[in-house]
This record gives sequence, structure tokens and C-alpha cells, in this order.
Amino acid sequence: MTVYDFTVKDRKGEDVSLSEYKGKVLLIVNTATGCGFTPHYEPLEAMYRDLRGRGFEILDFPCNQFAGQAPGSDDEIHEFCTVKFGTEFPQFSKIDVNGDAASPLFAYLATEKPFTSFGKGLKAAAMNKFAGMNNKKFGEKAYIKWNFTKFLIDRDGSVVERFEPTVDMGVVREAVEKVL
Repeated sequence: MTVYDFTVKDRKGEDVSLSEYKGKVLLIVNTATGCGFTPHYEPLEAMYRDLRGRGFEILDFPCNQFAGQAPGSDDEIHEFCTVKFGTEFPQFSKIDVNGDAASPLFAYLATEKPFTSFGKGLKAAAMNKFAGMNNKKFGEKAYIKWNFTKFLIDRDGSVVERFEPTVDMGVVREAVEKVL
């Protein structure tokens, strides 16, 4: 199984087979418009603009399961991202990434590359506390710990790396460039 075996909904509710992205390097991200990590949209868009000509795509999946940080409709979220950050990468319909209604794609991604830690330091300690409280309700189906978790997918559709939101975006970009 690879990510190409999944079908997701675009922001208009239409089915999109991820097989449309065969042969590309993907960064699949669950996002939110009102999160402390929302500024990640800026380096994500810069990376997309710089690298898409080399076969790179970012797939953006808004999610409201973390402290209600993506409360808008798909259209409102898209407008926010395009106006505030100039995003051009594909944005899909809002999804759940945890619990019984979790997107099968994100359950698969998290199974392939499970959570290990938020790292070290104050930010990591704070994230452990917030994520722990938030994810109690999902139990063993707490696949994603917070917004802006990123999964790097190679050209064959295999999951090669998981980046928690606390990982520096420069590190994410370096990993993407290596896979390209």
C-alpha cells in the first residue's frame, strides 16, 4: 500500500485520487488557521514555489480537532490562506485526523510513521501537555498530536519521514530537497 491508494475530497467536495500525484515528492500536512504554528504557511509556500518545478507538491488538509483552531468553512479557510500567505498549493476539504472519523489517509500515514516526540525544550514540553490533554479523548486513535504535522512522501508513494510541528522548517526543507 502507498498513498496512491487513497482518495480524498478537494475543498469543493469532489473526489481526488492521490494516484494523480504519482512520481512526485509530496509533503502532506494537517493545518489550521488559528494555531501558533499557522505561520508555517509562509515557509511552506516558499518551499512550494521554489521546488514545485522539480516535481514537489504540498497537500494541505485543514483540521479543527486541536483546540478548535480551524473553525471556518473550506472556502473561508482557503480565502484566509491565499490572502494572508499567498498559498498556491492544493488545499483539500477539512478532515478529522484522529478518532473514529479519522481520515483513512492520516491513519495510514501515522501508522507508517508513528509519533516519537516533540523534541526537547520548552516548546516541546508545552506541546506534550497540550497534545496530551487534547488527545485523551481519541485514545489509541490519536494518530496526529497537533496541527502542522508533516509527512514526506517519496516519488514511489512511500512515507519516508514525519515532522512534528516543533521541527524547524529549515530541517523539513532540507529533507524534501534530499528526496527530490
